[in-house]
Amino acid sequence: MANFSKSNVPQFSVEVYQNEFLPEGGREVNAIVTVTSTGGGTSGGVPLAGVSASPSSVPGKGPNAAVVLMVDCSGSMDYPPTKMRNARDATAAAIDTLRDGTAFAVVAGTHVANEVYPGGGGLAIADATTRAQAKEALRKLSAGGGTAIGTWLRLADRLLQTADVTIRHGILLTDGRNEHESPQDLRAALDACAGRFTCDARGVGTDWEVKEVTGIASALLGSADIVADPSGLAADFTRMMENAMGKEVADVSLRLWTPVGVEIMFVKQVAPTVEELTGRRTEAGPRAGDYPTGSWGDESRDYHVCVKVPRANIGQEMLAARVSLILPDPAGGTPQTLSQGLVRAVWTDDMAASTSINPQVAHYTGQAELAQVIQQGLDARKSGDIDGATAKLGRAVQLAAASGNEGTAKLLAKVVDVVDVATGTVRLKAKVAEADEMTLETRSTKTVRVKK
Repeated sequence: MANFSKSNVPQFSVEVYQNEFLPEGGREVNAIVTVTSTGGGTSGGVPLAGVSASPSSVPGKGPNAAVVLMVDCSGSMDYPPTKMRNARDATAAAIDTLRDGTAFAVVAGTHVANEVYPGGGGLAIADATTRAQAKEALRKLSAGGGTAIGTWLRLADRLLQTADVTIRHGILLTDGRNEHESPQDLRAALDACAGRFTCDARGVGTDWEVKEVTGIASALLGSADIVADPSGLAADFTRMMENAMGKEVADVSLRLWTPVGVEIMFVKQVAPTVEELTGRRTEAGPRAGDYPTGSWGDESRDYHVCVKVPRANIGQEMLAARVSLILPDPAGGTPQTLSQGLVRAVWTDDMAASTSINPQVAHYTGQAELAQVIQQGLDARKSGDIDGATAKLGRAVQLAAASGNEGTAKLLAKVVDVVDVATGTVRLKAKVAEADEMTLETRSTKTVRVKK
């Protein structure tokens, strides 16, 4: 583990967990990289070089953040009428959670995007007056029109770019399918916004499309969840905004440098959720590539790195990869290396050493498979493939139990009757509440950390 942060700044550390021993002819090297940030975010530490200070560290300075709240106001939000009221109340609760000095705006989303507050193509600065004005503007929101989420995101992006801040964040609420623009239009909007701001997405009720909402959060490095009962929105929005207010450092990248002859198989986040990063690589010099991780507060995340090394003889060893945390210089100068870790390969004829699987690698390999088989099982169930659904969801029950993922196990038990956990023997329930199935699908990528 290496750590290059100075005192009085958020401390970033990198720890690498792996079995570096390979048998003769062995080529695949797996490592779990744990990245931890402490002393910033919710504890109010001073951000890193090139990042403005938080209000808790420099008196009179405002937070270095801007937030846009996007509220679905399409016609379906009137069914039942309590849904629109709950959405207004939730947005008001989120506004109350904004730190003084945070730049913010509220967007009403239908088949077009409309800036409800403050208007004029800019952002307001949070204080007692602007919070009250924003909540007054919310009272005028009414439901009507269609749904074109790409237009909401593009307006949020334009508004966020007017602020000279480091942390740019969106919160998006929808209750329906994105029926008034093509999937290509939404994809283009996501591509345009990726890397410019992060976004948490929530589906309220059960008439929205899980893959749309999770796809938005995934593309914009935020969280996705279901709020099946609209009465739970205010508590959820408050938690989301508290989390957004805890972010201190944005645009951190995981940089992977590999020697000549080493092939990268995949890079994925595996905790707190499974997120595929392999295809998001941007080149960063000879044999180096950056993978985006978004914004950080006080938190820890795990990443699974898999590389293929050249063949070597017994007794040889090599550096298989170097993992660095990189923060870009806002002025375009040399990026800052926050911390670093090494992935090694050592060839041995000790069978016990080379066949042992590192516990972290084994755990997260199982968690990634768990997310995959849940998705495959639910897709099979929707298409009428009962045998396929039973097999996949049975495997999911087995994996959830083996890894101690109790939250996912409870969600699975609402979709299948468990006959035998150890063998993964299950029966599909004849009737499943739509909210239960959607909750399982939405939360399928949530993982638990390896037991120490």
